[in-house]
Amino acid sequence: MASLALTFGSGAMTNSIADTNITDLFFMIGSNPDTSHPTIGLRIHQAVDRGAKLVVVDPRKTRLAERADLWLRILPGTDVALLNGLMHIILEEELWDKKFVEERTEDFQTLTEMVKDYPPTKVAELTGLPEDQLYQAARLYAADGRHAIYHGMGITHYTTGTDRVKSIANMAMLCGKVGVEGGGCNPLRGQNNVQGACDMGALFNTLPGYGGLDNDDLFDQYEKVWSVKLPRRPGKPATEVWDHVFTGEIRGLYVFGEDPAVADANIGHVQEALKEVDFLVVQDIFLTDTAKMADVVLPAACFAEKDGTFTCTERRVQRVRKAVEAPGQARPDWQIFCDLARKMGYEMHYDSPEDIFNEINQLLPQYAGITYGRIDQEGLQWPVPDANHPGTPTLHTETFTRGLGLFIPEPYLPPREPVDEEYPMLFTTGREYARYNFSSMTGKTSEIDVIAPEALAEVNPADAARMGIREGDVLNLTSRRGSIQIKATITERSQLGTIFTVYNYLETPVNYLTLDALDRLSKTPEYKLCAIKVEIVEEKM
Repeated sequence: MASLALTFGSGAMTNSIADTNITDLFFMIGSNPDTSHPTIGLRIHQAVDRGAKLVVVDPRKTRLAERADLWLRILPGTDVALLNGLMHIILEEELWDKKFVEERTEDFQTLTEMVKDYPPTKVAELTGLPEDQLYQAARLYAADGRHAIYHGMGITHYTTGTDRVKSIANMAMLCGKVGVEGGGCNPLRGQNNVQGACDMGALFNTLPGYGGLDNDDLFDQYEKVWSVKLPRRPGKPATEVWDHVFTGEIRGLYVFGEDPAVADANIGHVQEALKEVDFLVVQDIFLTDTAKMADVVLPAACFAEKDGTFTCTERRVQRVRKAVEAPGQARPDWQIFCDLARKMGYEMHYDSPEDIFNEINQLLPQYAGITYGRIDQEGLQWPVPDANHPGTPTLHTETFTRGLGLFIPEPYLPPREPVDEEYPMLFTTGREYARYNFSSMTGKTSEIDVIAPEALAEVNPADAARMGIREGDVLNLTSRRGSIQIKATITERSQLGTIFTVYNYLETPVNYLTLDALDRLSKTPEYKLCAIKVEIVEEKM
């Protein structure tokens, strides 16, 4: 991913959320912001109200799909085939931005050769979409105007997630929709500070600021500042930790701000690894399922109980201010880390979160012009290279990070676990807007239970009739990894042959079912699709 022009290694939006006010067309793929990013979803609805066009690629009939100028009800997992097919049409009809491609990109010929293999007839068969919809989508996106692609975990949570991201970047560059206000490629991050965590180097294969592990000068700089010798090799991806526990390569784990016992794919495997590991420390604000298995639990302060910064999905670095005192022995994460480091023999000393941020300001080029003083009232969007720079709402306006944008076409590969006679249905998940992740916080609020009391398995009416399922029946869903029980609801929102539910409920731990096969580059699991069988456990009387 490092060679991609659009800084997708950071997963950052190329444009601002405020650009929704001027975007002419939204190409929404692999995301339902009404439930996963409600404030952005609201802005898109407002844009549609003012006349912006909307193309939605989603197997499920969402609210935005209902409002779309074009809804592409794609077969799950076939996004790369679709995107290659749209680029085939764009090239065939000479709709591509010839000036942009010539002046700002390279390896165009590699792209043209690849997409020749994806004519509309073939793509229609792979994706389940009518050919006329393919032509309509290609023409809408490639037309003149400020056109933005928005995508989410429905793109990245596959073993071919990076192929999907590359294909999105390819189409945006082909049509010259990058580096312009109201356009770009805009991945919607999964949590409120995922962007900040990645910026700080919380990835297995980069240094803070996305520095490469082959950059000796950068390593030298960090070693001088921190007075330590750093290992100059990739770390272990979080998703591969569990297998390394069983081989004995990993014997201790320190988990903070994460609940892998319910949140990771194939949690049956994860839970066995958590039992197997010699020593487990969990640092969290509540006693999560993972914390219940720990040898030591360190109580941490929540966002409202500490100072610091968050960096949100649009690269905006914002202040977080302490509102209340932390209860009991709970303390800010940075203080816990500093004390623990000192007990282990390393003198890690900071006086405040601002002291830590000043070090970030000195070391990360993207943050070089950001200080607490500058973001006291309003955050800044990185990169901010110096103290006089106003921030960068739109990336790649004149050049890409690597200079020329590099086309990296990828062939379509089918989902890792197709249906068969034993597991004849597809299973996929999404978010409940009233809950957050696995409800470790929102599950403690009784008012939310009134709004969103339980998870339901969405069954298409034709599937329900075929299997004899009625509204409210309790179903047993079983994959090759585990089983869960869940009530059925009959709805045309879910595609024929697919069961959909939300993943936010501890009472319905869907990750017993999900597939832990990994993307070859990002090491992200194929959360979004697996094969299951469906049985009626209890009929609703």
